[in-house]
Amino acid sequence: MGNTADTVFLGGKVFTGTGTGTEPVDAAVAVAGGRILAVGDTAEIRGLAGSGTEIVDLAGGLLSPGFQDSHIHPVAAGNQLLRCDLTGERNLDAYLVQIAEYVRTHPDAEWITGGGWSMDVFPGGTPTRQMLDALVPDRPAFLTNRDGHGAWVNTKALEISGIDRDTPDPVDGRIEREADGTPSGMLQEGAADLVGKYMPTAGPDEPYHGLLRAQEQLHAFGITGWQDAIIGAFAGSGDNFDVYLRAAREGTLTARVVGALWWDRERGLEQIAELEERRRRGSLGRFAATSVKIMQDGIAENFTAAMLAPYLDKCGCATANSGLSFVDPALLGRAVTELDRLGFQVHFHALGDRAVREALDAIAEARAANGANDNRHHLAHLQVVDPADLERFAELGAAANIQAFWAVHEAQMDDLTIPFLGPDRAALQYPFGDLDRAGARLVAGSDWPVSSPNPLWGIHVAVNRMTPDGAPNVRSADAPPRKPFYPEQSLTLAQAFGAYTSGTAWVNHLDDVTGTIEPGKYADLAVLDRDPFAGPKEEIGNTTVVRTYVEGVEVYAAG
Repeated sequence: MGNTADTVFLGGKVFTGTGTGTEPVDAAVAVAGGRILAVGDTAEIRGLAGSGTEIVDLAGGLLSPGFQDSHIHPVAAGNQLLRCDLTGERNLDAYLVQIAEYVRTHPDAEWITGGGWSMDVFPGGTPTRQMLDALVPDRPAFLTNRDGHGAWVNTKALEISGIDRDTPDPVDGRIEREADGTPSGMLQEGAADLVGKYMPTAGPDEPYHGLLRAQEQLHAFGITGWQDAIIGAFAGSGDNFDVYLRAAREGTLTARVVGALWWDRERGLEQIAELEERRRRGSLGRFAATSVKIMQDGIAENFTAAMLAPYLDKCGCATANSGLSFVDPALLGRAVTELDRLGFQVHFHALGDRAVREALDAIAEARAANGANDNRHHLAHLQVVDPADLERFAELGAAANIQAFWAVHEAQMDDLTIPFLGPDRAALQYPFGDLDRAGARLVAGSDWPVSSPNPLWGIHVAVNRMTPDGAPNVRSADAPPRKPFYPEQSLTLAQAFGAYTSGTAWVNHLDDVTGTIEPGKYADLAVLDRDPFAGPKEEIGNTTVVRTYVEGVEVYAAG
């Protein structure tokens, strides 16, 4: 790295991300050889420019470290964009029109696949096979919901899969049924695999192009790296391990990606040797498969999130259901201990308070057996956390992996979640502020395609506990007035920025080279059209990305 800059950024503020509670500073930044050369005043940085230096005028905007998403599914999201994509709609009539149009324009498709529908559109959160049969009676249809925790199927798909009234529920899921026991067309959690395993496997090109399409979208949001939360086959999706290796090998993977290898919850410790082999083969270019994803429970909306106390019924009385622990806690402790001993990071899906406790207990077991280390385990989603477990995150060195965009009043929350949790437990949801006050390290992600990958929308919600105007989960105009969702759990803007930059860089073991703007680090940068720190917090979500750079190379420019 020479002393002449390749690129100079000036004319705005810089969020360096260095220091607790940091605010943007008046500064300019020089880049050379793909790394930050210097951060200083404008006159100093101009002095590093030569005849060939590109001068980027921030025009009063903000230069930020590139955003990094700690929990995301880009291949699935990209594939969905290329299939029957329902994410842009939010009512039943629009869904039916979209599906009918896709069926009409894809007459040669053996299966109708895609998804992105929202549970709150349907009575009780469950669509029926008859709705799909009317649109596609002669071919199987399999459409996942926006959470990815269930699938809407038609009668043809059920017939091909041999699912009928005598088919038992799998241990990790549920078949929704009509009064006589006939499957209704909604398959929750692991029950989706009963159909998914019959779907034709996509050729190698479709998921590859899906990844590249998703990467374009993510760069447009200023995202320069992420952790893919499932590397492996899940619920009818293909295995994306080779997709990433191909992109890394061909030089088309411009983001930095850590892959979380899928833990098969129907197997035990015997799969660890296979995970070790995948880790050995899965390190190429900007991709490294060094994490293991364990999905410990489901989601609250379909009552599969693992809770310490039972869900309520519509009358507010306790039911016999407290959700599902997908991995037996005793096995979980042994698995995490062995993975930890072998140097794997463990990335938990832990949404309910019981799942959170089981995951923390497993980490504690590993710590007792193996001692402290730098594996950087993390728990994602954390919808309900018992107050007794808040301080354990810092004690165990486990990061809190938050999906801030979900912490709002919207139909799925207000109609399908809060009534079945009850007011006391509902108030424990998404406790970002309490986690921070308890010393937990915060990292942030989107879970795209479950929700928008726009980090500035996630940051807006983390600060305001309300959805920004124009975002897809704003309640309709005839709904009650919007109000903050337990605003005592909000973060400061600097904390939220940090979670999306240095936080995820840390969890991906990339904090020595990314996540902050300081000399020697990679020039993974996002240029924003304004400084959101300078305006009202209610307008944070209006901020947009103008340019994105990876190692000083522009990978996105608006327009």
